[in-house]
Amino acid sequence: MVDQHTMMLIRLVVGLLITVVALAFAGRRALVLFKLIRTGQPAVDRPQKVDQAVGAEATEVLGQKKLLKWTVPGIAHVFAFWGFLVLGLTILEAFGALFIPDFAVPVIGRWAIVGFLEDLFGVLVLVGIVIFLIIRLLNNPTKEGRKSRFFGSHTGAAWLVLFMIFNVVWTLFLYRGAQWAVTEYNYGLNPSDEHFQQQNFPFYESGGAFFSEWVGNLLYPLGLTANEWIETVGIWLNIGVILVFLVIVLYSKHLHIFMAPINVYFSRRPNGLGPLLPMYSGGEKIDFEDPADDATFGAGRIEDFTWKDMLDLATCTECGRCQSQCPAWNTEKPLSPKLLIMDLRDHLFASAPYLMATAGAGKRDEMGERDEQVLETVGAAVAGEITRPLVGSREGFDLRETDGYDAAGHRSHEGPVIDTDVLWSCTTCGACVEQCPVDIEHIDHIVDMRRNQVMIESEFPTELAGLFKNVEQKGNPWGMNASLRNAWIEEVDFEVPVFGMEGEEVIPDDVEYLFWVGCAGAYEDRAKRTTKAVAELLHTAGVKYMVLGEGETCTGDPARRAGNEFLFQMQGMQNVEMLNEVKAKKIVVTCPHCLNTIGREYPQIGGDYEVVHHTQLLAALVKEGRLTPVAPLTETITYHDPCYLGRHNKVYTPPRELVQSVPGVSYVEMERSGSMSFCCGAGGSRMWMEENLGSRINVNRSDEALGTGAEKIAVGCPFCNVMLNDGVTMRKQEGSARESVEVLDVAALLLDSVRK
Repeated sequence: MVDQHTMMLIRLVVGLLITVVALAFAGRRALVLFKLIRTGQPAVDRPQKVDQAVGAEATEVLGQKKLLKWTVPGIAHVFAFWGFLVLGLTILEAFGALFIPDFAVPVIGRWAIVGFLEDLFGVLVLVGIVIFLIIRLLNNPTKEGRKSRFFGSHTGAAWLVLFMIFNVVWTLFLYRGAQWAVTEYNYGLNPSDEHFQQQNFPFYESGGAFFSEWVGNLLYPLGLTANEWIETVGIWLNIGVILVFLVIVLYSKHLHIFMAPINVYFSRRPNGLGPLLPMYSGGEKIDFEDPADDATFGAGRIEDFTWKDMLDLATCTECGRCQSQCPAWNTEKPLSPKLLIMDLRDHLFASAPYLMATAGAGKRDEMGERDEQVLETVGAAVAGEITRPLVGSREGFDLRETDGYDAAGHRSHEGPVIDTDVLWSCTTCGACVEQCPVDIEHIDHIVDMRRNQVMIESEFPTELAGLFKNVEQKGNPWGMNASLRNAWIEEVDFEVPVFGMEGEEVIPDDVEYLFWVGCAGAYEDRAKRTTKAVAELLHTAGVKYMVLGEGETCTGDPARRAGNEFLFQMQGMQNVEMLNEVKAKKIVVTCPHCLNTIGREYPQIGGDYEVVHHTQLLAALVKEGRLTPVAPLTETITYHDPCYLGRHNKVYTPPRELVQSVPGVSYVEMERSGSMSFCCGAGGSRMWMEENLGSRINVNRSDEALGTGAEKIAVGCPFCNVMLNDGVTMRKQEGSARESVEVLDVAALLLDSVRK
């Protein structure tokens, strides 16, 4: 029979040996990851606002805000997340028990509430595991195919992690139950002997640890000696499982357990998706009037990404929430935000030896070149990986329609890392960023690669050439003459003040708003209806406004989303110079893209203005009583959230308030609405590109709107107006939609009711 002293010595030696071996493996991997991410380019202003970063940690990490949008899996993840936070105390208890048989966490270690919470969250983790099992079985990608958000994810690794979590919990309750049984024996054998009153189980007297006590009662009949060995072996198993789990996490997709809080902290936009970042090279903002000779434009190689971009790649959980919301993926296109990040991550990790070797030597390859000496030292596999093109066509490759992945997460690593069809299918709607629980900034990566393709490689969809030419030469994507920007004014029966008509050099002080009409609002027939409606409503409400007329030109938004940063800069600086000259302060727009560009991106180039969307202004005028909807409309109406108004700028309520302010309206939401709204397909310059892959995004969204039974589909964006009109028209021609269904802007709907 082994005495207690010998038992403790064996327990300590084995426990420390397990710990040292596991920490050696974990430490080596952590160091490699740290060095690899440091090879990225500088990330400027991260975090941008510390108070928002801390707030994001509280709401998104501790509060699990984004995950709880997905109620059942979100609750299961809360159980697991908070379970492991609370069970962190049990890890201290397990390691402490290696040294002291009756170890308890100082101060709180014997409180009943602590024991209760440890057991409660241990049980909740088990409940979470069961929920995860059911979710994964119901969404098995081998059965559900692309419909499963786990399509392309490494499901084997996910099952392994669930198994390891289960092992952590059962080994925990095993040794805690044995501890209770040993303590029970000690008290029962000789209650007057202080030696036997040793509380191996910290919560024996205080109670609270209900589940551990239940397990202890099951183990008690085995006897004292058996339970002493079960306790020791259980502690070994628990520590061993935790340490093996640590190593597995560091080598798997579950790296997010450690990376997520860091990534969330350094995210630049905890509120709203925010503007696109300016272009930097080597941490310095590129001066497009005089760029440096060695400036890097966009991301043409994996090492062109910033360390924050690389942190994004390492943080991906493969949960597929981004994929499930992506309009491209949902219309059978090869773009999945998840698979794109996985492509880049796999390429980054496979290229790691080369990247760290060159960074360690203080080298940086010239564009299109690789260091032959370093290539010879890293092996053929790494050399083959690092020399793969970052972007190119995978035409002829297997599974191209699913970004090269099969349901089990396998794919070939031949050919370019990112397929051109993947890169150009993105609408920049932001659904991926909105849903990502670890704040990966997918759009930034996509646009940076587009920038390199356009500005360095001159490789982009042919339709964009016409867009760029029209914006540069005519100042609008349609290629219309500037003289036609005021044509809509001739179609209204009230005065529209145009800047400069009275010889103004600056906007008069009594003018409340500069009405930025926009290119669509001036040239596109359906958008012109919105322009005229807004102008009339402002006139009716007595709001003094002014338009620039021919002084307007394209904001540069479509060029920037398409990767032509130079053209955006040219357009933007021209507009900022003009707006500053006329002393514009408050601007109202009808286009969410103009709202986002003028309000959130022009500050990057010296333009700082108060910009509101017309639905925001009109909603305020209705509340103030300056506009009164009187004519009833006894129809069912649904509203489509424009991506650049909703997700990008968090404007959800005003348009709905306006629709519901009309008497008699029966309002109905689409299934996908608000932050989970589905894109119309026009963003990311997709408005000017043919949609040749899969089904049409606008038709998908139109079908959802028609499915509500609404007679009118309200929108708040000229691009959405065009896309949904086209989708509804297609269904009318097929006979699957009523001829009476109408797509119109919220302003036009309001005007019909305000007019008596």
